[in-house]
This record gives sequence, structure tokens and C-alpha cells, in this order.
Amino acid sequence: VPANYNCPGQLVISGAIPAVEEACAKLSEAGARRAMLLPVGGAFHSPLMEPAREELAAAIEATSFNTPICPVYQNVNAQAVSDPNEIKNNLVLQLTGAVKWTQIMERMLGDGASHIIEVGPGRVLQGLFKKVNREVLTEGAVV
Repeated sequence: VPANYNCPGQLVISGAIPAVEEACAKLSEAGARRAMLLPVGGAFHSPLMEPAREELAAAIEATSFNTPICPVYQNVNAQAVSDPNEIKNNLVLQLTGAVKWTQIMERMLGDGASHIIEVGPGRVLQGLFKKVNREVLTEGAVV
């Protein structure tokens, strides 16, 4: 299944290893520029993660969430969310749902974002943003 919509032309799939291997072979045969297995520890963002849902949901429910000071764009629906209960629910849905990063970037730009600051190591998200809109100003902040 689609697991990550990273940017136009870059899609990550997730599933059972033999199925992903077969998909990579067929994509290569069909002319994909690159199709490879990623070194990950599980079939994240796919229905194969369903067995972990109950434990994750319990942990999230037991965690106190405050109303954020600004909307939070969530991967599972590419929407800006402010309601703590909706944020919690979307975090549980994210376990088996695709990361809609391309759609988030488009939504943020549509909502008027003109500057993007990536917090954390590396600049991967900045690079993906540039593939959606070369005009957006990006910065990195390593924390």
C-alpha cells in the first residue's frame, strides 16, 4: 500500500517484504527511475500495523494533550488541526494510514506559508518542499 507520499514522483510503499520486493521488480521493469527496499523495522503506515493499534491508542489516550498555539498539520489527513481530541485520534489513524507529506506541503502553501523551518537533524523535508515549490524559503534548525 502507499505509505509515504513524499513529493511529486516519490512514493514509498509498505507491506509484506515479498510483496514489496515484487512491486519493486515490476516498477523497475515498467521504467521506474528507482525502486528499492528501504531498511525499516516494520510495515509502517500499512494495515499490517493494525495489531499495534490498541496499545498505541491506550498510550495516546493516557497522555494529556493541550490545545496547540497554532494548528498542527497531521500526516494522515493533510489538514491543519487544533482540537486535542482530533489530534489524538489522527495519531492513532497514522499507524496504518499513509503519510501525506506532498498534500501537507500543498495545503501549507495554499494556507499562505512562505517560510519553512525544519527542526531536527538533516534537511530532508526542505528538499522535498523544494520539489513542490522552489520559491518557498526554507531553513534548518538542528535541536
